[in-house]
Order: sequence, then structure tokens, then C-alpha cells
Amino acid sequence: MQKLPIDTDYLKTTLLELLAIPSPTGLTDEIVHYTGAKLNALGVSYELTRRGTIRAVLRRTMPERRRYNPACAIVAHLDTLGAMVREIKPNGRLGLMPVGTWSSRWAEGGRVTLFTDSGRERGSVLPLMASGHVYNEAIDTQPVNWDQLEVRIDADIASAGDAAARGIQIGDFIAFDAAPEVLENGYIVSRHLDDKAGVAAVLAALKAVVDSAVQVPMNCHLVFTLTEEVGSGARAVIESDVSEVIGVDIGPVAPGQGAHELGVTIPLMDSAGPHDYHLTRRLLRLCQDHDIPSHRDVFRYYHSDASAAVNAGHDVRTALLCFGADASHGYERTHLSGLANLAELLALYIQSGPTVAGDREPWLDSVEGFSHQLDADQLARVDTPLPDANELVRPADIPAHDDGAAEAAPDDRSR
Repeated sequence: MQKLPIDTDYLKTTLLELLAIPSPTGLTDEIVHYTGAKLNALGVSYELTRRGTIRAVLRRTMPERRRYNPACAIVAHLDTLGAMVREIKPNGRLGLMPVGTWSSRWAEGGRVTLFTDSGRERGSVLPLMASGHVYNEAIDTQPVNWDQLEVRIDADIASAGDAAARGIQIGDFIAFDAAPEVLENGYIVSRHLDDKAGVAAVLAALKAVVDSAVQVPMNCHLVFTLTEEVGSGARAVIESDVSEVIGVDIGPVAPGQGAHELGVTIPLMDSAGPHDYHLTRRLLRLCQDHDIPSHRDVFRYYHSDASAAVNAGHDVRTALLCFGADASHGYERTHLSGLANLAELLALYIQSGPTVAGDREPWLDSVEGFSHQLDADQLARVDTPLPDANELVRPADIPAHDDGAAEAAPDDRSR
């Protein structure tokens, strides 16, 4: 196993290309075509589900004499946040409903593309009271929710009929401009880094493994899902031979969190519960052994493709590898070096084989070969001696043990 060089130019170019393709959940066919072309260019075979979830397979190159050899899966999602037309108002403005879970605070002011059945329109997302010259300080009293927003289409539209004449209908998709900015110091600011930055890191890791022709000890499934932002994600795409699933996604950077934009963030738990003890610690050891900066964290309000796989009933070990990003689900910011570190760790993991030797079999017939989490010292009994209770509550009834004590007083109970 060796730490592989990551082509950061490829990583950055791939990220910008992904950001150029709108892909809110439910409008993902085009980004599926793009990702398939990237896999074709790398010479990695893949298959698609009916809806377009991609499962590529990097075949193992090391011989295996055992009758059963498990596979691993690395999962990232191609879908992003977005919105849908919920209402066409009498003045031609559009009410909208969010696609995915995100605050209307981040939608306000966004430039968008609305996709009709046969064309597209450009527009802006505005608060209902949008002009300070008209509403003065009342603007600052508006609640923060999706009912307080509307889409203004940049066309001659003054009525619902005008909107209908341009083909605008309830249920049309609205994609928010990513508006990426890559700075010379390595910082990247954009909408939709969740999870297009993760996808770019996965493809960069795959390229490093393919280009270097290193040994791959187990089949590795590279899975690109389409519905993570609405909760389903990897529920129906994990094959029965997969023993461990690595989710690749955003790590929210904020006060009180351990995530960082530099290095790799490895959460030990999220809203679905703890990730696998052995797999997470193995990934942390890989970082330590190969000088990859890493950060431990716990996510309180977070779901991912890894947890979706477990919730669907798959008997797999899970872990989550994250690129740290500030302002998640908004104008997110991460760093190119952190994405490169993430790709380095993924390339190491692909070379590492099963985390637990016993996982080579789908079932064990005894606990004899099952793993341990705690060693003998951690399980050693801790004895805490307690005082004699009588000494605490009946000290006068306890006979003295002094050989020179005076004779006991006569019994006077008969008096």
C-alpha cells in the first residue's frame, strides 16, 4: 500500500465541470451522462439503475484463494439542493418549494434557471418585500421561510397568463447558480460543493489508482447516487457482497465542531448513530501512518448515503469521510488541499483490503473469530472497597477491641 500523488488540476477541473451542470434532486440525467463519460475515460466499467444511479466496479487485481471475498463501496451523491414551482401568482411571480432540506435564508437573492418542459427561463429569488425604497424598515420584519420568497422571471411577465404563455407550469424545476470562485490561495467558494466536491475527490482518487496500477485487494464499488438530498440515496444500490460502505460528503465547519477545511474530517457519529468502530479507526490510522491531516467530529443534524444503506437493512460496516466546508447548504467554502487529502485517503483505502478478517465470510459459526473493541486492561474489574455499614450507622453497638478495657457494667434490665 502506498500514498499516491493526486492530480489536483484534474480534481479542480472536474469540480468546475460538475458545478456547471445543474442537478437538483429529480433533474439528474445530464450529470449522470457526464459522470459516465468520466468513468469511460478512466477505463472503469459501470452499470446504471433505472433512474440512473451509477455503480462502477474497480476489480481486484490480487489473487484470492478463499471461496468468498467481500467488496467495499465508496458512495458520493450527484444531486444537489434546488426548488420547484409550487404556485403561479396572479402577477406572474412564482411561489416555490424547496427540493431537499435547506433554509430559505440561503435561497434569497439567488440567481436561478427555471426549466420548462421545452425550454428555460432565467430569474432571481426575491423576498415578497424586495425594495427598501418602497417598504423601508418593514423589509427587516419579514419572517425567514419559503412562503416569504418568490421567483421573478427575467421576461415580460405581468400575469399568470403571461407565465403560462411562456410554458411555465407548476412542477417546473428551479436550479440555483453555483457561482463558483477558485482563489489563488486554494480556497473554493460555491453553492453545491455538497456533494460535487466529494464526487470530484472520488474521481481523482480513482484516477490515481488506475494511473499508478497499484494492487487492489478487493472489488471496490464506486457508487454515485441521485437522491441523497431527499433522504434515500444509497438505500437500494448496495450489492450483497459489500461488507463496508464509505460515504463521501460535506463536513460542516462551525464553532463547536471538529471539522476543518484543511485535511480530512472523519465523524464518529451522526444522526443515524455511531459509525463502525473498526472501520473509522482504521481510516484514522491510515491518516496517521501516511501523514494525512485528519479531524474527528460528531454531527448532530446530519444524514448521509452511508446511514441510508444501514437504514435499508444492509449488514455493512459504515464510515463517513468528509471535506470540511464552511456554511453548508449555502455558499460553501472548502480548500483544494483538503480535497486532495480526501482523495489520498480514498486511494489508500482502495488498496487496504477488508477491515476485519472475519468479514471475508458472510456468516461466522462461532464468536471465536469475532472482533473485539476493548482489550483485557480496558475490561479489567475495578474494585472499590466499601466501609462496614455498621461502623457508619451503629458505632455504639460495636464492641471495643481494647485488651485493657474495664469490666462491663452489670445488667440492670431486671430493675
